[in-house]
Amino acid sequence: MTTIGERIDTANVRAAERLMDSQPVLVDVAPAAESIPGMSSQTILHAGPPISWERMCGPVRGAVIGALIYEGLAAAPEEAEELAAGGTIRFEPCHHHQAVGPMAGVVSPSMPVWIVLNKTFGNYAFCTLNEGLGKVLRFGANGREVIERLKWIEMILAPGLARALEGTGGINLKNIIAQALQMGDECHNRNVAASNILLGELLPHLLGSGLERSVIREITDFMAGNVHFFLNLSMAACKVTADTIAGLKDCSVVSLMARNGTDFGLKVAGLGDRWFTAPAGIPRGLYFPGHTESDANPDLGDSTITETVGLGGFAMASAPAIVKFVGGTPADALDTTREMYEICVARHRDLLMPALDFMGVPLGIDIRKVVETGIAPVINTGIAHREAGVGQVGAGILRAPMESFHQALMALGDQYE
Repeated sequence: MTTIGERIDTANVRAAERLMDSQPVLVDVAPAAESIPGMSSQTILHAGPPISWERMCGPVRGAVIGALIYEGLAAAPEEAEELAAGGTIRFEPCHHHQAVGPMAGVVSPSMPVWIVLNKTFGNYAFCTLNEGLGKVLRFGANGREVIERLKWIEMILAPGLARALEGTGGINLKNIIAQALQMGDECHNRNVAASNILLGELLPHLLGSGLERSVIREITDFMAGNVHFFLNLSMAACKVTADTIAGLKDCSVVSLMARNGTDFGLKVAGLGDRWFTAPAGIPRGLYFPGHTESDANPDLGDSTITETVGLGGFAMASAPAIVKFVGGTPADALDTTREMYEICVARHRDLLMPALDFMGVPLGIDIRKVVETGIAPVINTGIAHREAGVGQVGAGILRAPMESFHQALMALGDQYE
């Protein structure tokens, strides 16, 4: 007769196999309303666990206001704020709809989204297109230039990319991530190589798409000028991978981690749809000139789905240059990845890191090991200003709150009682 521990160990091995067997492939770009399950004209998705308008932080509120103006549901911020508080708009986590969103994570019906297929298991994931740097919706900005950029993404960028993708037969994102890890990326806060690889994959098909030369130039200039362009695709690739273990009986592996600027939340594969939440923390890191930690909003965004499957903070050994952005030394990057092996169930067979003799990234966060060792998962992240619209004020590192892991482990034990 097998013990409970043996049953969990067996389920965790199956989870690691599913994560490694997944093949995320970019297949299309289309409006959220046409693509994301359960999306309605009155739905606004956001990052992190569920939250009401009253509890939303400044950047998320700002992004919601911008989305309502973008959709034509409000003409001005004051009108949008009144609408958001009125109860007719349905706020739901991206994760409840097979989607993910960076920072505020706000998705509205007309926004184009990447469509990523897991060719091994047949499931899909969705994410908006990266807006670039500066004043952007994901940091809560909602001025005219933000809305104009979103409209350009909707009317020019997304249709052009969809046209180019028709000729590709799909782009294997796992292959791009594997290459990028060997070129200095960790595919969360550093996406320089991955963004360039993606542009290289798409360029021949853009040139052969029949689009006007001026349109192709606009698209390629935008992509080439945005070193974080691949981030949203990395997130969708990780989401479509992590979803394959959701609901796996007896499994103690984390299936998602996410933040909304107020709460941090995680789910565990063997514990169904239950969120385990704790207050979101403040990253420690480097701040842009003129800003300090007092400006920082608590951590937010669905981009921790990358750490959930071994990228981001878990793969910092592959991206020593990231320390110039988030703080620390190259040795710290190596030590961080080595430490994450202690709380994971496997090493990835395909996503390898040259700096650690081509060992695979740490894969499958086991809540038992987190609580037993006292080692919380490391997250590297951008830092948003606490006020809507100011934008990014730095980047840094923090640990996922242990409270969520203790809650989850107690719930796992209760399940067997």
